[in-house]
Amino acid sequence: MAQVQRMSRLMIKTLRDDPADAETLNHKLLVRAGYVRRTAAGIWTWLPLGKKVLENITRVVREEMDAIGGQEVLLPALLPKESYDASGRYHEYGDLLFKLKDRKGAEYLLGPTHEEIFTQVVKDQITSYKDLPVILYQIQTKYRDEARPRAGVLRGREFQMKDSYSFDTTDEGLIEAYQLHRAAYIRIFERLGLDHRIVSAVSGAMGGSASEEFLAPAPAGEDTFADCPACDYAANTEAVTFRTTPVDGSAHGPVEELDTPDTPTIETLAAHLGVPASATLKNLLVKVDGEIVAVGVPGDREVDLGKLGEHLAPAVVELVTAEDFEGRADLVRGYVGPQGLEKVRYIADPRIAAGTAWITGANKPGTHAKNVVAGRDFEVDDYLDVVVVEAGDPCPKCGTGLRLDRAIEIGHIFQLGRKFADAFQLDVLGQNGKPVRVTMGSYGIGVSRAVAALAEQTADEQGLCWPREIAPADVHVVAAGKALQTELALDVAEKLAAAGVRVMVDDRAGVSPGVKFTDAELIGIPKILVAGRRSAEGVLELKDRRTGEREELTVDEAIARLTAQG
Repeated sequence: MAQVQRMSRLMIKTLRDDPADAETLNHKLLVRAGYVRRTAAGIWTWLPLGKKVLENITRVVREEMDAIGGQEVLLPALLPKESYDASGRYHEYGDLLFKLKDRKGAEYLLGPTHEEIFTQVVKDQITSYKDLPVILYQIQTKYRDEARPRAGVLRGREFQMKDSYSFDTTDEGLIEAYQLHRAAYIRIFERLGLDHRIVSAVSGAMGGSASEEFLAPAPAGEDTFADCPACDYAANTEAVTFRTTPVDGSAHGPVEELDTPDTPTIETLAAHLGVPASATLKNLLVKVDGEIVAVGVPGDREVDLGKLGEHLAPAVVELVTAEDFEGRADLVRGYVGPQGLEKVRYIADPRIAAGTAWITGANKPGTHAKNVVAGRDFEVDDYLDVVVVEAGDPCPKCGTGLRLDRAIEIGHIFQLGRKFADAFQLDVLGQNGKPVRVTMGSYGIGVSRAVAALAEQTADEQGLCWPREIAPADVHVVAAGKALQTELALDVAEKLAAAGVRVMVDDRAGVSPGVKFTDAELIGIPKILVAGRRSAEGVLELKDRRTGEREELTVDEAIARLTAQG
């Protein structure tokens, strides 16, 4: 028997107006409908209805993780600094970590993710290959000191996450665990009613041999992904690649210097010479762990610093400052060219292929050079895909122009390999009696982010519109009147609950039918059952929240219909 939630006793306060600081749909509606309350920047209180939605998502995740043999544990959120020193991630995370000391001066942090601690747990508990493979998971609060928390619960400093980890002795076992998780994630997001895309991703500081993201398309999304209309290619823009195609550069003349005063930018240079920006070579100077590095891209493209950072992780990438040019005669601000650079690593986008000729800086004030040919006049130390991907860029798989869309990251799976096992010397005794280094996978789902993603994808002009699997109730019974309607509404609610249907009933006294109807639309429970003008006849109105379809049913018909849907 399910319980009846009576709104006359429920702690809920709905709002007619959007919060002043809310920019995204989920932020506006989750606050207005009484699901969450802001405690501080990036920190949220989950109110009774919000907690039910969060727990319903957690239940689905737990069921599917258990189905693939996952074993649930609960690790501490307060973690010793030494564990993250051992992996190097205390430095890599930097300001994202919440750091603290106890009264004795020992250093700790609030866990942003738990690869290190899971590795240590397995090292302590498992000693033989006979105990592997194993999948461990937890559903727990994580902490990251976001510089600009935004979008409500979508990007908070405290958030709910499911993180799981697989441990095996072979790469084949890792691939099998990865595929098990991939299939489980598909089932989870289908059950939650989330429209999602699986896209290739970069592993970045996490390391490993393979990585995929699960993205929920939504205008509020912070990720941009590319997909091909002609084939099955899809990738986060940070993972999109461009094929390097060398060309014959023998026909290009020698390097020729050009007098180009007051042209320190691509725009001023192209205007001065009357050439398209695409004919020029842009050279961006950055510091990688303190060392100056030049990054070359076509002049009509921008360097994606996030993408560059992912390629070079765990190294820290930052832009150079005016001070970095001091004492460097080869670095002329606004007129840098790859030819003649001294002791500077040169990274180029694959579009700067061997044999291509460019107009670029001549490393002299007010001077550029043309016919500067890659592979003849300068060498590229590393080719990396570092430009900001644009709609229409060729698909790496078939060459068709790519489409771009915004999305919310709701899951990420990694084949970690042995990065963390190496850091903690995680070995087990193998079949031959010798130590074997364990290989790992890491798999995350943003549980609280899934709430925000669902709100973004399913809401309409009236309010939230939850899928049944995760809604705080199956049916919202509204008593649209006085004593007779309220009596009928409560009676129907009890009968539905007795049949196992989750019910919320609006039995609030002194609240007008108009306000109750507005709240029912805003709260977003899938079915709305109204005890209204025909209550004396035992007739109710059933409304589908998503489609807006209405029909009149007797009490018995309504109970039969709603019970059958369970």
